[in-house]
Amino acid sequence: MSQHTVRAFDDDLNRLTGLVSDMGSRAALAVEQAMAALNNRDIVSASAIVAADKRIDELETEIEKLVVTTIALRAPMADDLRTMIAALKIAAVLERVGDYAKSIAKRVPLLSADRAIDAMPLLTSMAQIVCEMLRDVLAAYAGRDAAKAQEVSVRDKQVDGFYNSIFRALVTYMMENPRSITESAHLLFIAKNLERAGDHATNVAEMIYFAATGQHMDEREKGDDLAIAPIASPNVSGA
Repeated sequence: MSQHTVRAFDDDLNRLTGLVSDMGSRAALAVEQAMAALNNRDIVSASAIVAADKRIDELETEIEKLVVTTIALRAPMADDLRTMIAALKIAAVLERVGDYAKSIAKRVPLLSADRAIDAMPLLTSMAQIVCEMLRDVLAAYAGRDAAKAQEVSVRDKQVDGFYNSIFRALVTYMMENPRSITESAHLLFIAKNLERAGDHATNVAEMIYFAATGQHMDEREKGDDLAIAPIASPNVSGA
């Protein structure tokens, strides 16, 4: 990023980059920790993840205030304005990622510790890809790296593929084991949360690409959509 005549403007932009990076790191870590809590059925860790989401929300508010104030005082144009608007949009997306992590953590106490479901390894692998996408997209943001942002976008199809496989596996499992419907429905919601987090990582990548190049990224290829709605039991509530 080139330096500006007004040093305070550079300071504002650097602070903005730091806040977005901090928020993104917390959101990615929350997803990672929520999945670890799920695998270990760790209710204490799950509760801590839910509580920590408040800081992610606070960072979004700080970013909003800084962007509004900077635009009002500095009247940025062209690349600088795109950077400010991108940061505002990225913060909103990262806040949703934090919410998905919180939703996963809230389901940990609702799952049995002594019942193994075959879809768990797929969920774990799916989460690993999503967390890698989030970390890589944050690196792309810090470096205004359009090429790295494109690489993140390409991986979204893998996440969609995992979701489709998990969906089919869990529906089959529920048909064969009716007593597992409640737990399987929770895992379906978790898989959907991860799929949406992957979508949001890709959305951030698209924003970074536009901020860096002034052009829109080519539309990404999506995995096959499933026309069947997730099956939920009466005991399962949404996020």
